[in-house]
Amino acid sequence: AAPRTMPLTDQSGDPVPPPALASLLPPHWKEEVGRWFAQDIPKWDVGGFVVGDEPHHAMLLGKAAGVLAGVPFADQVFREAGCTATWLVPEGHFITADEAAAKAPVARVEGPTRALLVAERTALNILSRCSGVATAAHTAMELARQHGWQGRVAGTRKTTPGFGLVEKYGLLVGGADTHRMDLSHMVMLKDNHIWSSGSIASSVAKARSVAGFSTKIEVECTSEADAREAERSRERGAETSREDPKLSPKSSG
Repeated sequence: AAPRTMPLTDQSGDPVPPPALASLLPPHWKEEVGRWFAQDIPKWDVGGFVVGDEPHHAMLLGKAAGVLAGVPFADQVFREAGCTATWLVPEGHFITADEAAAKAPVARVEGPTRALLVAERTALNILSRCSGVATAAHTAMELARQHGWQGRVAGTRKTTPGFGLVEKYGLLVGGADTHRMDLSHMVMLKDNHIWSSGSIASSVAKARSVAGFSTKIEVECTSEADAREAERSRERGAETSREDPKLSPKSSG
């Protein structure tokens, strides 16, 4: 029987088809793959010399339950190594516990033996990391809906240096919101900004003077008083406020 795909859902809980998100990626994303190879194989590949270039194939196995993500990146790794991958399940497929126990294959990769081994570790690292992010995003959304929470589940800018594009992509495959992609994407005024400038009002006014009318400004609040000042700052250009997640419900009023 064909592997079962557990439908992913959007923020409202409605089922969505497996995402086709590769067209979102910027033109330079493929250059990352070359850099990953350069880091992994800076000089000789003695193991590849040993095995040679006889044609062979390898199966990628889904060994843990979760959402499969990172397919475009893994595909590019295989292409640059001179291999071809055939995916047996679509990106966004939820690998069930039964499929994981059976080590059900998710892809078949063909190419020279040396090339398969060159690409193997880089591709698996990408798939593991991206799928882990997608699975965590999907799990968080499911928990939120089970408890009747109607807000949005979003990932922060706290991505791994040099790997943020893959991790943000994983958030989308898992059905979550990417929040801001980088430091230039939306303005977030946190406690350090406010302490340094003296007040929320002055921070917002200064940010709005250079951010432009189309850029969203978000203020992080550490108390009810901060939240009220942030609300008053809407006239100066702040659009949203957010509670510091380190606050307890009691301290936040």
